[in-house]
Amino acid sequence: MPNSSRLSVGLELLLPGVVALLLNLAVVDSGLADEPTPDDSKQQREAANGDVKADESVTESSDESRIAALVAEVRDSIVVVTFDGRDGRQQGLGTGFVVSKDGLIATNLHVIGEARPISVQFADGSKHDVVSVHATEKAMDLALIRIDKTGLKPLELGDSSMLHPGTEVVAIGNPQGLRHSVVAGVVSEQREVDGKPMLQLAMPIERGNSGGPVLDMQGRVYGIITLKSAVTRNLGFAVVINALKPLLEKPNPVPISQWKTIGALRERDWTPLFGANWRQRAGRILVDDTGSGFGGRSLCLSTHSVPNEPYEVAVEVKFSPTEGAAGLVFHSDGQDRHYGFYPSNDRLRLTRFNGPSVYTWKVLDERSHKAYRPGEWNLLKVRVDKNGMRCFVNDELVTESTDHVLAAGAVGLAKFRDTEAEFRNFRVATSIPAHRPPDEVAKRVTEVSDSLPLDTPPPQSAVDRLLPDGLSAATALEQEARVLEQRAARLRELAAEVHSQKTQRELSALFSSESREVDLLRGALLLARLDNPEVDVDAYMREVELMVEDIQATLADDASPDDLLAALNKYLFEQLGFHGSRMEYDNRSNSYLNEVIDDREGLPITLSVLYIEIARRLGLKVHGVGMPGHFVVRVEQEGVPGKVLDVFDKAAVLSSDEILKRVRQYFPIEDDERIASLTQEFLAPADARSILVRMLSNLRSVAEDDDDTAAVLRYLTTALTIDPDHLESRARRIQIAATTGRYAAAIEDIDWMLNKRPDGLDVERVLEMRASLEARMQSAEAN
Repeated sequence: MPNSSRLSVGLELLLPGVVALLLNLAVVDSGLADEPTPDDSKQQREAANGDVKADESVTESSDESRIAALVAEVRDSIVVVTFDGRDGRQQGLGTGFVVSKDGLIATNLHVIGEARPISVQFADGSKHDVVSVHATEKAMDLALIRIDKTGLKPLELGDSSMLHPGTEVVAIGNPQGLRHSVVAGVVSEQREVDGKPMLQLAMPIERGNSGGPVLDMQGRVYGIITLKSAVTRNLGFAVVINALKPLLEKPNPVPISQWKTIGALRERDWTPLFGANWRQRAGRILVDDTGSGFGGRSLCLSTHSVPNEPYEVAVEVKFSPTEGAAGLVFHSDGQDRHYGFYPSNDRLRLTRFNGPSVYTWKVLDERSHKAYRPGEWNLLKVRVDKNGMRCFVNDELVTESTDHVLAAGAVGLAKFRDTEAEFRNFRVATSIPAHRPPDEVAKRVTEVSDSLPLDTPPPQSAVDRLLPDGLSAATALEQEARVLEQRAARLRELAAEVHSQKTQRELSALFSSESREVDLLRGALLLARLDNPEVDVDAYMREVELMVEDIQATLADDASPDDLLAALNKYLFEQLGFHGSRMEYDNRSNSYLNEVIDDREGLPITLSVLYIEIARRLGLKVHGVGMPGHFVVRVEQEGVPGKVLDVFDKAAVLSSDEILKRVRQYFPIEDDERIASLTQEFLAPADARSILVRMLSNLRSVAEDDDDTAAVLRYLTTALTIDPDHLESRARRIQIAATTGRYAAAIEDIDWMLNKRPDGLDVERVLEMRASLEARMQSAEAN
């Protein structure tokens, strides 16, 4: 039965967005990607993540009482730390703890914000404003704050240099706003993280825990929680308490009245609107936090008068994430009405904001532009005159508009959503010179660049030649460097594409003859070489032959098939120690057959491929079986029923009941006949084409988790090289191409669909999509 139609499941259930639009097909890759069985998955995730269920220890009565007693003892020394935003509402929340009787409290620097009023609240509900920031250490993310209160109960500070891995600890904090929460765990080890001495903690850390103490069972503080792991939930880090002690010995107190002015915008220059955290530093204006306006909108308007028309307003902006939005506003009434020109989702947008909500906004134009550089500094400029407005990015015209609904007003800056943005060189003038250097300077820079030696620093003669051009030369050099970096990146992409297509041609050649048996071993090694040009396919082919020779040397001349099978299992699993990967199941190495051979661990399918190929060379009849979620093999012998083996589990024999149970785990169908029929379909021999496509599906799944679009496309294209009729890969490639601006490639695949007309294809909707993509492609080419 063909791989692409082994199971009737709507493709729209497998792929979002464009695929649902393209297909109403009843197809799916038989090789539901290799993954652990549900029971295995839980164990493997916990092992891979290093999960230590530390908080479960508190369920034991003795530990529970110890921790309860400890918490009762220190509870009055733990505080909730908050700071207010410009609108007076609470904007930040963290934890702190008392370190002196006369009002000193320790916390993280990032917990107390910047230029904000700070307050603390004790467990009894009493609230106190911070009167001074007693000491800070940015490198360690530490702060000491003081309140006007005496008679407090300080916690004892331990000596973190004496703390040993395995020590039981308790952390108290305010995760997700849940005040005075307790979590128990152990110290995994001490390590440096970003130059800071840290305790690595096996316990779940959440937002709001920051600044809280890490206590041993005697109530001594050994660390201050500062961050959680981005990899796994049950892992966190705390700055060692010894790093706090110098701040206690040599403070740098700042009264709160002065603290609130740090980084503050000059009121004579700027008026922020709609919340967010606007501030200035080193000549730049910075903003983060979500604005209180609709869509997270926040403005920062210049207080200076705007010239009569014609005039120009410009600023350089850089922000993250690149999907965010930030830029210029003009003709503002000081409230909700204004124009805006800004990048949004990597496109340039000109909008008229007529009021507070999106229903009153009108996008006048939106388009991508080749001059815009996502994630980098970009110069935005708007020229306003009696004819309307002209909008530029990096000195190139983006759009023009004759809209005159908003006649005049203030100019300034805007940000939307959760964007973190930086602005520099904000200017308003009758005319603003072009940012790009003069042509003669650019030419001189190119000449100097072409003559620079590659193996030594730039000579003084190069500096002397460009020095008279001043800042223009520096700007031109930056632009030249950017061009060269982009060219180098394109060259590397070209090299990778040449390698990929060469490997894909070799894979295609394996299937060029219908009469010839496909070399599965070579095909699997070519997949490994797809990502690693250093893989020597022939060398690994020889290594497998040597394995076969080692096994044959142990066999009697009259060895039976059972003898061969026993010798194969003993050699692979007992002598060489091949085994299923459980600690790093999702590592791409488990899908590269060369690394599986080197490391002797892998996925069910890669271990099965090696097993099949060695067995075939020994004269055994073994074929792959594409069970859902877990690839296995089947051994055929004359006169006896075939045996299904799980190579991932050292070739354990699977009974009929176990096989049926595995199918039911993925397809909870009550109809016994349907389940039995489905099981028989899965037990059909998997051919080399479907095995290699399934291996690519595993690689693609990991690449998608890593957001590695280039790798995803590489695996999809290779899958279609092996099996052009693999509809899931075709549809997925259309989806990615359409959403990443590869319109021509998407249209080519859509045309393939229209030509093949697979059953269930909604031709009318596919034609609509093709027309839409063609329009986008023409617009992109025009820009």
